[in-house]
Amino acid sequence: MASTRFRPATTIGPIVLKSTDRVPYLVTQAATPYEGLRPVPVSILLHNVRSLYNVGAFFRSADAAGCEKLYLSGITARPPHRGIAKTALGAEETVPWEHHPDPAAVIVRLRQQGHEIAAIETSVHSTDLYDWQPRFPVCVLFGHEVDGLSDPLLALCDTYVRIPMLGRKHSLNVATAGGVVIYELLRKYRALLDRAKLDNARIRP
Repeated sequence: MASTRFRPATTIGPIVLKSTDRVPYLVTQAATPYEGLRPVPVSILLHNVRSLYNVGAFFRSADAAGCEKLYLSGITARPPHRGIAKTALGAEETVPWEHHPDPAAVIVRLRQQGHEIAAIETSVHSTDLYDWQPRFPVCVLFGHEVDGLSDPLLALCDTYVRIPMLGRKHSLNVATAGGVVIYELLRKYRALLDRAKLDNARIRP
């Protein structure tokens, strides 16, 4: 018979937790490297994303990774909406967002504020997501589930980024792709801050 390894209970303040209890990540020791990290200087622009569930999933991923803001444009739905709430699970109330019928003005404004504008597209000219060295702050653009981003919008972007696809399919669901990109940006931003802390520690007398 396989043995079950015993793990003692953990105490958080006055609360005693069993090893099987689910706890918020931020109250665990593993969250220490992320203290003071939020908001992560990443914003997301969704243009003509038709699925309410996909929009809600973006809200949830943006909240989880501590992103700055969501920009919703074109036919992309906006809160309050039951379909968005079904997958956002309340994140539509915690993540700042704006709606703009035309995204071009938003892109111009963000670039003037120093943002790198990156299209997440499967173009042959795209940089691999894991090779990309973003210049924070960054705004990442996602388009229609089938048609992607239009040529006029792509022309406004500084960078084109693609997720490596090793199977027979050459694309992911847009919200799934969003989660992959958002968390890779979080990883890279944390690494950037960690390097800065090490550099500062070296210069101190």
